[in-house]
Amino acid sequence: MDAKVDTSALSVVTTGQPVPLGATVTEKGCNFAVYSPDARAVLLCLYHNDTEEPLSEVLLPGKSGDVWHGFVPDITHGQLYGYRVDRGDGQLHSAPTDKLLIDPYAKKLSRPMHWNARQYANDSHFMVAKSVVVDAHRYSAPSALRPSIAPHKRVIYETHVKGLTKLHPDVPESEQGKYLGACHPEVLNHLVALGVTTVQFMPLASFMPEPYITEKGLTNYWGYNPVNFFAPEPRYGIRDALAEIRHMVDCYHRAGLEVIVDVVFNHTAEGGKGGPILSFKGFSPYQSYLLEQSADGELVYSNHSGCGNTIHTAQANMTALVMDALRHWVQVIGVDGFRFDLAVCLGRDPQQYRKNAGLLRAISQDPVLKDVVLIAEPWDIGPGGYQVGNFPTSWLEVNDQYRDTVRAFWRGDEGLAADFATRLMGSKDIFHKGQRHINTSVNHVTYHDGFTLHDLVSYSERHNQANGEDNRDGHGHNLSANYGHEGETQEQNILSLRERQKRNLFATLLFSQGTPHILGGDELSKTQQGNNNAYCQDNALNWYDWNLNKRKQDFLTFCRHVITLRQSSELLSRMNLEDDRFYNGYNVAAINWYKPDGTDKASEDWQAAHNKAFGVEIRGCNDGEHDQEHWFLCVNASDNDVRFNLPALSVRGGWTLHLDTRYGSVGEQPAICIQRVFLQAGRSMALFSYNQQAR
Repeated sequence: MDAKVDTSALSVVTTGQPVPLGATVTEKGCNFAVYSPDARAVLLCLYHNDTEEPLSEVLLPGKSGDVWHGFVPDITHGQLYGYRVDRGDGQLHSAPTDKLLIDPYAKKLSRPMHWNARQYANDSHFMVAKSVVVDAHRYSAPSALRPSIAPHKRVIYETHVKGLTKLHPDVPESEQGKYLGACHPEVLNHLVALGVTTVQFMPLASFMPEPYITEKGLTNYWGYNPVNFFAPEPRYGIRDALAEIRHMVDCYHRAGLEVIVDVVFNHTAEGGKGGPILSFKGFSPYQSYLLEQSADGELVYSNHSGCGNTIHTAQANMTALVMDALRHWVQVIGVDGFRFDLAVCLGRDPQQYRKNAGLLRAISQDPVLKDVVLIAEPWDIGPGGYQVGNFPTSWLEVNDQYRDTVRAFWRGDEGLAADFATRLMGSKDIFHKGQRHINTSVNHVTYHDGFTLHDLVSYSERHNQANGEDNRDGHGHNLSANYGHEGETQEQNILSLRERQKRNLFATLLFSQGTPHILGGDELSKTQQGNNNAYCQDNALNWYDWNLNKRKQDFLTFCRHVITLRQSSELLSRMNLEDDRFYNGYNVAAINWYKPDGTDKASEDWQAAHNKAFGVEIRGCNDGEHDQEHWFLCVNASDNDVRFNLPALSVRGGWTLHLDTRYGSVGEQPAICIQRVFLQAGRSMALFSYNQQAR
């Protein structure tokens, strides 16, 4: 090897141990161990903690099978380090020793990763963040107890740790956009008052914006381009990212909120052919990434992620790494679960997806992981990549069919009443009775990759020019509408209809069976100015605007009211039907579907193209434990007012109105109790409960 070796350091370095992988501090020094099967030599590089200038370099003297290891005396917590690997010439992406590598098991990085072509081309140690030796004993177990959220009471709120607080007026400027800002008391108060139970953060593991986006002067704001699966992203830290993210999670738990993190185990920032060598490509490219032969016989990276490479999760070393990383996030950082980006990649064993693939089986039996929240984004772009409904029983799954049906139905598309009713009742055509529980479907109308709720009713087309790709990026099939004007307007009739549609979509989401997923900022009427792929916009386009006018405040109050209605009911959040034997027991006596005239809906009625109005009666069992619930939901997606005849009951009482989306604010909604007839406004929905004591 051409790199200099510090002979004085080498003289005191011993072979150490091959386990555990990573840097392990003891009273006498630090053990370093790294997996690199076909390396000829592995060089440990130590750096000054303040300047990152080279301190010394030593060859790891020990090798046990595929693991290189060595023990260096007097190394303590906070020491910066990296590796250089000699893998020889002529091999797939052989790692030249001028490429500094991040330890795949590093628990902390010295700084954020930024692409710099000039620095990378010379000696990449100027560009590459240093791994940091972490003394695990400095990070005690989380002090707050984890919240115990029943699955049917879970309401997910997806957010970005920076966007949530960058413009928050009550968060100190130094903490805005940081882990500490995300747990500011006013931020927690907002989330608790909204009524959500679970905050799903977009990726918090360390990442690097892609070279092509960096060279355009933009960035990867979302963070779906990991360089390491253990270390929290330094961008969101102030002094100690690991300590601060742990504190953030602890504060959420004290507030009664779960924390889920979005994890990206489908690819890394190293990309495909020609992509940078940052970590795995230098240590173990054959074992870390899925490979296949191209048409001309060349060995290339499989690209099921769309990002140039695909993690080879079926390889034993990568299965172990993913499992170790997940346990680290649960046991050390304290999170309550995970949302897996492009989760089909987890089950490719090796190229085709199997729901009993090794990694999925390992997660299901692991004593640390088997009881945490597991959410799959159940697709990728590889062969057989669409797997909605085909994950293990205990997993929740993001349901894109729910999104598309609900959007199109409220937009006024025809022939969707039957599909809409199916989505409303938990999508049992996908998550079948007796096999998946009623909350399996993660229902959403909006997600981070797409329009916000406000933009969904304000734009008919995407407007992604700011991304620098001539508006070609982002989803083109948005099922959105502008209701008379593209973008912002002062026309009151358009604004009124848009607000009503927002209320319809949000209320549908919360009254549907399944696990509701709210895109953070929707409750604040956040706009991205029609950009439905704002991944590269680290600016006010993505940051939440906390300045609310009356219209926005009314919608926020509406959102709180609807979530409260769901949480106050057992049936609205979980219907256990008698013919669904997933659980031993049921709480629903009857579900009846009606035409507006009060007659039963026949099969042929569901197929009528112009059928946009119907009612559903939900009657609970009298189980002696809870008050008997009795609900009626009127749905009218047509432009016209519809006269509904609610079910006439023999018992004395009436139907009490709880919600009517025609009204711009909860305060405007009248307190009424009717016997039978109700005029439902066009493009609105109403929820009633039957009160036997009403007069």
